[in-house]
This record gives sequence, structure tokens and C-alpha cells, in this order.
Amino acid sequence: MKKVTGLGGIFFKCDDPKKINEWYAQNLGLKTGPYGTNFEWRDAEHPDQKGLTIWSAFPKDTQYFKPSEKEFMINYRVENLVELVAQLKESGVQVVDEIAEYDYGKFVHLLDPEGNIIELWEPIEEKEEENNEV
Repeated sequence: MKKVTGLGGIFFKCDDPKKINEWYAQNLGLKTGPYGTNFEWRDAEHPDQKGLTIWSAFPKDTQYFKPSEKEFMINYRVENLVELVAQLKESGVQVVDEIAEYDYGKFVHLLDPEGNIIELWEPIEEKEEENNEV
């Protein structure tokens, strides 16, 4: 079973997410919105599948990264999150919460040995719709 299949996103704390989004838009050309920006790409092994890597600034006081006190969180794309979480628990990895399901995928959080929060994401793959015009 594949475990990590790619980078799902980079999330970081800052004093003013709106100002940071505006700075990155103006100076580096990122098309930012309230939740940052998405970088869309194609899976090399399955070119019909689109993927996203998310870049997002969070408020300095966010509780989303808890119990980690770090200023960042990395999200990894995975396959078969349920099976992977079972393996991680068997290996003694600290899984912070239960798997949550949304219309865009499944998520769970764990801590590495230095207390860095890691978010695992099993996305719902989007396939490009074929144009069937005659």
C-alpha cells in the first residue's frame, strides 16, 4: 500500500492572514482568496486525475494546529487513510483525533517525534470531464 502520495498543502500561522495573502498576490502573483491559494496539477501515473496543493495562512491564534505549538503544519496526500491510521496506531504513532470526512476527502492529524502536527488527507480524486461534443 502506498502511504504518502504527495504534498497536500502548507499551512502557517501569521499575524494578519489577509495582509499576507495580499502581499503574496501582489509580489509573487499568487491568486489568493480568504483561504490562500490552490496549485492544480496532474498525477503523473493517472493524468486524468487532477490534484491540488494548498497554500494557506492561518491567524496566529488558530487552534487548528493543536496540540502542536509550532507555527506551521504540513498536509500530506495519502491513499487509504483508514488502513494507514490502523498501521500508524499499531506502530505507536500518536494520532491526535478521529478521521473526519468531508465532501472533498478524509482527514486525520498526528504528531511526529518532535511534536510537529501533521495532517493526512485522502482526497476525493477529481477526474477531468471528457468533452463529448459531436
